[in-house]
Amino acid sequence: MMNFILLNAPAAGQQGANGLMNIGLIVVLVLVFYFFMIRPQSKRQKEIRKFREGIQKGDQIVTAGGIYGRVKEVRETNFLVDIANGVTIKIDKNSVYPSAEQAQTDAESKEQK
Repeated sequence: MMNFILLNAPAAGQQGANGLMNIGLIVVLVLVFYFFMIRPQSKRQKEIRKFREGIQKGDQIVTAGGIYGRVKEVRETNFLVDIANGVTIKIDKNSVYPSAEQAQTDAESKEQK
């Protein structure tokens, strides 16, 4: 039994090569994950943040709930939005999409999932 274990045990140099190959594979997977998942998402979030900071009085917007309106007043963390004659609502800045096209694209991607 002892002879079987000793004969089938890999050499010390071979174990080191397998360990380095495993570490290399993990590093490659992390890099692929970063460039295909994390980086594009952070770029998109940066663009959306930039858009939200640039919204001014009179701009047309679409909320996350699908409400279309015109910005009546810009505050620090929210907007006052006219959605109809004499109807004004207060919404959080984080619930505004960059454009109607972006809102439509997001809705379609959620339906496909």
